[in-house]
Amino acid sequence: MSERSTDSSPLRARSLAALHLAVALFGFAGLFGKWLALPPVTIVFGRTLVASVALAVLLGLTRERGASDRRRVDWRLAGNGAVLALHWVAFFQAIQTASVAVGLLGFASFPLFVLILEAATRQRALRGGEWATAILVAGGLALLVPELRWENRIVQGLSWGVLSGLTFALLAVGNRALAAGYSSGAIALWQNACAAICLLPLAILAAVVPAPSQIALLVVLGVACTALAHTLFIHALHFLSAHTASVVTALEPVYGIALAFLLLGETPSARTLAGAVLLVWAALHATRRRPG
Repeated sequence: MSERSTDSSPLRARSLAALHLAVALFGFAGLFGKWLALPPVTIVFGRTLVASVALAVLLGLTRERGASDRRRVDWRLAGNGAVLALHWVAFFQAIQTASVAVGLLGFASFPLFVLILEAATRQRALRGGEWATAILVAGGLALLVPELRWENRIVQGLSWGVLSGLTFALLAVGNRALAAGYSSGAIALWQNACAAICLLPLAILAAVVPAPSQIALLVVLGVACTALAHTLFIHALHFLSAHTASVVTALEPVYGIALAFLLLGETPSARTLAGAVLLVWAALHATRRRPG
C-alpha cells in the first residue's frame, strides 16, 4: 500500500498520530500485568471478553462487512483464537514473573520466528539479510540473560516472553491466510471471542473473582488497549504504507519500557537497554526486507 499523501499532509500527520497512539496502547497493556493481582488466565479472559463485546458493538455501528456475513465460523479463526489466548497468557506470565521490560523484549523476538516459519512453509533457506535479523534477535535475548539458571526469575520471565513471541508469529502467519476472506475487524472480533471461549474453563478453575477495581482495569485493558488500539491501527493503515506501520510497530517495547519507568518506577538496567537496542534494531531490519 502506498501512502496517499505527502509528508506535510494533515491527514498523514493524523494517521501517524493514530498509529503511534495505537502502538503506545499495545505497549501500555503490559503494565496491567503488574497492576492486576490476578492469574494471567483470568486477565486474558477478561481482556478478550471485553474486547469481543467492544468490537462487536463497533463493527455493528460501522456495519463493517465480514463481521456477520458468514453462516459458520471458519475453524481457522477458532484455531487462531486459541493461539491468541496462549500468546497473551504467556505475555502476562512473563511480566508477572520478571518485569514489563523483560516481557516486552521477549515478545520482541517474534521477527525471528516469523522468518523461521516463512522459510519452513516456503521450504527455502534463510537469506543473508534474514540471517542478520536472526543474529540481532539472538544477541538481544542473550544480553537479557544474567545467568543460565532456571531459578533466575529473569530467565523464567524471558522464556515466557519468547513463547509469547513465537505464538504471535504463528498468529501473524496464520492471519495472512484469513485476510482474503475476512475484514481485519472481523478477524479481531472472532479471534478475541474464540480466545475468551477457550479460556472460560480455565478461568472457572482458577476460581478468582476480580474486585470492582480490578474489573474496571480489565474494562480499560479490553476497550482501550485492545479494541480501540486495534481500531486506530487499522484506520492508520488506510492512509500509511505497510512499511511505515511496521517501523512504528517495532517501537512497542520502547513505549512499554518508557511507560513502565514513568508509571511503575521500573528502571531497566544497562544490560536490558542494550538488549532492547538489538531487538528493536532487529525488528526495524526485518521491516526493510519487505518495504510494502
